[in-house]
Amino acid sequence: MDTPVFSDAYFMKEALKEAEKAVERDEVPVGAVIVSNNMIIARAHNLTETLNDTTAHAEMQAFTAASGYLGGKYLNDCALYVTLEPCTMCAGAAYWTRIGKIVWGASDEKLGFTLTNKNLLHPRTEIISGIMEDECSAILKNFFGKKRK
Repeated sequence: MDTPVFSDAYFMKEALKEAEKAVERDEVPVGAVIVSNNMIIARAHNLTETLNDTTAHAEMQAFTAASGYLGGKYLNDCALYVTLEPCTMCAGAAYWTRIGKIVWGASDEKLGFTLTNKNLLHPRTEIISGIMEDECSAILKNFFGKKRK
């Protein structure tokens, strides 16, 4: 079945493509895209190993790229699609961007921001979780399963 263009599932599939790029680099497979007016303005994946930078999460890379594209630091008219629930650091950064919407696939039962403080996001930020959750979880499980062998 085809996914309608501009749906949450459509943009999550694009984030999953970024997660696949992370797998190719032996990075934890988290991918993100930022959308403005139904157009992807930023694509990113984890680069913590590549850059030797613990802050180089997919979301952080996407925020920087989107702000550069828009020429401003606020992303209030944008949506972040990310394959894994943001951590506390990324949720804090999302707060400062004033992002309009965050959509994630898999919940992070160990490091997700909702475990510690559900109020980290800007009060106007809309949250949608569980979009393509099975696919987003599977890429992580496969990656870590191979690491354990």
